[in-house]
Amino acid sequence: MFSGAIQRRRSQKVEGESPFWISFSDLMTALMVLFMVVMAVTLISVTRDVDDIEQRRIQREEEIRQLMALIKERSRPFRAVKVNEAAHRIDLGDIVRFDSGRSDIVPLAGRFLRGYVPTLLSVQASPLGQEWIRRIVVEGFTDQDGTYLYNLGLSLRRSERVVCTLLAEPFSDERPLSDAQKRQIESLFLVGGYSFNSMRASKEESRRVELRIDFWSLDETKDAASPPFGKETGRC
Repeated sequence: MFSGAIQRRRSQKVEGESPFWISFSDLMTALMVLFMVVMAVTLISVTRDVDDIEQRRIQREEEIRQLMALIKERSRPFRAVKVNEAAHRIDLGDIVRFDSGRSDIVPLAGRFLRGYVPTLLSVQASPLGQEWIRRIVVEGFTDQDGTYLYNLGLSLRRSERVVCTLLAEPFSDERPLSDAQKRQIESLFLVGGYSFNSMRASKEESRRVELRIDFWSLDETKDAASPPFGKETGRC
């Protein structure tokens, strides 16, 4: 008798608690489904963002490749110039070479520089060039004669002389640079020195200058990096 009563009370207790546990189970299931939906939406969004960034990166690399190919094509009339499209570098060739320990540029080399550099300026002035070309770095090199610091200063002076030569008064039979081209040079050209850290097969070949094209990275703010205009050019 008592056993039957206890069993009935347990049965009633289970029946009374069942709706609660069913509701709690349903709630947990709903929360799990909601969590999975949120995670799926988040994953899709992140994947889409990654795909967009990757697509933009691919497009940037392709457009930079087009710019370097254009520079190489427009440099063909200047036979001494060698364009390394992969490294974004321009070797000015045997015309712009230096005597040992010297940084002066001979008149023939100056005439060549003032004739060739407008080719690069025209590429930078194109829509793709304005989009991606950040600066043109003039890099000077030396041979191994002398100390590292001496050659570092010499390589910098050689780079500086290239820019000075570009902005120097042209010969009477040359086509002078326009004011817009001079402003481009002031905005784009920087100088750097490598001492004897990048030797060539001979000392003569090592005493050279090269031009390196730097490009904007994705989402880089261009206005903040632009130099102020209106400064007097001055003299070297």
